[in-house]
Amino acid sequence: MSPRRFGPRPYVQNSPPEQLLFGGRLKGSWGWTTHEGARLRTSFLTILRQIPRLIGHTVALAWRADRPALIVVALAQFGQALATVFGLLAANRVLVSLFAAGPTADRIGAALPSLLWVGGAGALAATLRAVSFGGTGRLEPKVERLAALTMLTPVIRVEMEHLEQPDFHKILDSGQHGQIAARRLIQHTLGIVDSLMALIAVSGVLAVLHPVLLPLLVAVVVPKAWGTVRAARRTYESIQVWIEHVRQQSELRRLMISQKAGPELRVHGAGPFLLEQFDRMGVEAAEEQTRLAQREAATDLGTSALSGLTAAATYALLAWLLTHGHMPLASGATAALALSNGTAGLRRMVTHIHQLYEQSLFMTDLIKAGDEARLRAIPAGGVPVPGAPALIEFDQVSFTYPGRQDPALDSVSLTIRRGQTVALVGVNGSGKTTLSKLLAGLYLPSRGQIRWDGTDVRELDRDQLFDQVALVLQDYQRWPFTARANVAISRPSEIHDPERLETAAALADAHTVVGELPRGWDTLCEKGYEGGVDLSGGQWQRLALARAYYRRAAVLICDEPTSSMDPAAEIAAFQQIRRLAGGGQTVILVTHRLHSVRSADLICVLDRGRLVECGDFATLMARDHEGPGVFRELFSLQSEQYRTGVETAVETGMENGVENGVETGLETAVPAQNRAPGGTE
Repeated sequence: MSPRRFGPRPYVQNSPPEQLLFGGRLKGSWGWTTHEGARLRTSFLTILRQIPRLIGHTVALAWRADRPALIVVALAQFGQALATVFGLLAANRVLVSLFAAGPTADRIGAALPSLLWVGGAGALAATLRAVSFGGTGRLEPKVERLAALTMLTPVIRVEMEHLEQPDFHKILDSGQHGQIAARRLIQHTLGIVDSLMALIAVSGVLAVLHPVLLPLLVAVVVPKAWGTVRAARRTYESIQVWIEHVRQQSELRRLMISQKAGPELRVHGAGPFLLEQFDRMGVEAAEEQTRLAQREAATDLGTSALSGLTAAATYALLAWLLTHGHMPLASGATAALALSNGTAGLRRMVTHIHQLYEQSLFMTDLIKAGDEARLRAIPAGGVPVPGAPALIEFDQVSFTYPGRQDPALDSVSLTIRRGQTVALVGVNGSGKTTLSKLLAGLYLPSRGQIRWDGTDVRELDRDQLFDQVALVLQDYQRWPFTARANVAISRPSEIHDPERLETAAALADAHTVVGELPRGWDTLCEKGYEGGVDLSGGQWQRLALARAYYRRAAVLICDEPTSSMDPAAEIAAFQQIRRLAGGGQTVILVTHRLHSVRSADLICVLDRGRLVECGDFATLMARDHEGPGVFRELFSLQSEQYRTGVETAVETGMENGVENGVETGLETAVPAQNRAPGGTE
């Protein structure tokens, strides 16, 4: 059969709602969408040729997961086939006895033993089906678990620069579906084996009854098979035609019940507009589904007519054999029963073959993801890291992100000593965050060296290097766990340490956050679940700081650690960070708040990936400083902005106070300790 293409899609180009809102089709860029329409792009014969390999792979996976369960299922399947053969032959004996000459009572008596055998065969088949079902139920979750571990074990060690590559992430995304696909492969493989063995059993019975019955089975099966394949592909085509349309309607449905979109839906009147577009899509969907249903009906009518003709010819030949004495009547009835069982089994097998092929694509992606992850993994082992580094040196370090032309860091040289507070400042995109991630060992330099106490990080045991680092990134992870787990997850080996937890919370001033939660430390920090809460940005930031403090690492990297905090909390947080450095911890501080870095031991100014200035605050602010004065200029601009803002607020407050006879504007603009008696300066 030649490969089929997607059916007509008039709605893709002619649907105003879809064109207006989504610009046409809404196809996701996730990895698994690569396989949409795979069955339509591949002929059934091509799929059929791959079945032995797919079944072999599935059996090998099941063998690794649970050998006893696989053996039990295989024996049960084989036993069911034998029970089917025996049952049909016993049924033939029953019919022979019933159609024989003589009194009815004698015929029934003669048929009774065979009838008992038929019942026994049916009971045995039912028992073996239950055994097979139980074995499959035991096997499937183990196969899924094994498949998941096959991919996830190497994935959690992939180098960050590879993890961030879109092509590789697509493989990972599709590989995740391979975990479920592994379970379904077991179902469909067993379905194919069961149907195939039933066909073989039926064929054997027909061959015993009369040799000519075997070609009759083929004559009935071939058109049925063709019709089943056509019906399956037509159904799949219908799904593929509408899968993007369903996405569009689902997106509108999600928006109309969204809390985040709720204000604009109401105030801007977007709600009725989206509801109207949703309804128009529904009307178009109904029209297209009707068209597809009519095509399906026509296909089904044609295949049914062809199957009916071949079945009629088959049964006519069977009748000729019976009427001309070439076959006993009992054998003819048994043959009709066997033909019916065989065609039903064939339809099941075709469906399982299609499903097996599609699921195998995802399983292939899972295997590929695991293989790629192992190739891109952080190397295990290396030179031991004895403890807190006394010296971290950047020597002409450059780094370029994959797929980009310009380097994020360009020939940076820097020395960081134990116990120092080093501030990284600069405009957005200057390379501050990249430098901090290189220091943490998340990236390796494209050129140059980063040395910890004289040893290149490429040679170090990276796991031991990570053990010396704690992170508070600008895009810190908001774990959908309890407040306790959110903090203690930074040191999983000591996750059940209440004293350490309380100490970290005190350092980050997170006690106030936890005290306001309904279940304290055991409150789930994920809205949408029973008992879950949604934290503010400032509350999350305190938990993120507490997480870093809980780790108790030698090097603390803070990237904009107070961006969501109020001014008072920000000042307190920076003071605490500086105290940690005073206790021997090396602190790397990435921030845009230049007033907060005045007490840093070293301020490093980056511009377009290059280190343009380095020194303490006094040095960088001095007029006779040899550098280009970038920090002084940025600091002055920021200070002027704050000063101008305060003066404007004060002036506005004074005007409002004169006009209204109150002093509210001035009170909010000027700190209380700076106010003159009477509310004026």
